[in-house]
Amino acid sequence: MKASSMATTLLSSTLLCAVILPAQANWTLELAVTNNYLFNGVSQTDKKPAFQPGLTWEAGNGFYAGFWGSNVDFGEGTKVEVDGYLGYYHQFRDFGLDIGLAQYTYHGRGHSSELNFRELYLTLHRNDYELSFWYSNDYFGFGGGHLVVKLARSFTLSPGWTLQAGLDRSHSFDKASYDWEGKAGFFHAELVLSTDLAGFILSAGLHTTTLKERWGDDALVLSVSRSF
Repeated sequence: MKASSMATTLLSSTLLCAVILPAQANWTLELAVTNNYLFNGVSQTDKKPAFQPGLTWEAGNGFYAGFWGSNVDFGEGTKVEVDGYLGYYHQFRDFGLDIGLAQYTYHGRGHSSELNFRELYLTLHRNDYELSFWYSNDYFGFGGGHLVVKLARSFTLSPGWTLQAGLDRSHSFDKASYDWEGKAGFFHAELVLSTDLAGFILSAGLHTTTLKERWGDDALVLSVSRSF
């Protein structure tokens, strides 16, 4: 997607938010730092630290919208990622449904905007389980359809301590446009331990992928975040 597409998407989202979001909507600011920004198991910062601010507006009726950002390093001049999203969450009797649209944008060099893409997402929550789907028809601007499917489960180890185990598959439907080391896809597994310490969320995660190149190496990811 080009920058003009981003502007159109954000304008449409803003107009829609004006309709669906009541005056008493809630704002949440989140600030996070991490030693390595992973996206489905792949480092977006060349294994270097990242600062990641986010701002979310919740309507109180299930609708929400927001922005999220991070520094990145793809080795070709792109330095910043800024994403916008618009979604809806509803809790049914036995499960929760989260569905929405995200717009990823990249900045730093003139060609950075060529990486921009949109992605539809859907997550089903039931008890301690989550099943998530992300689909883009123009993954990282290469024109190929791409799907990520993730299954995760959370375990409460003791009051205030949570362990999440997750497994996801990234799959390209058009290897001529986008491939993973010559293959259609790869797997990523994670174990993430987290706790709340005086309002700060501390987490430590072990990640591994079936990729062979360095950007998919096994990683220990540490992060600290705080919401206001």
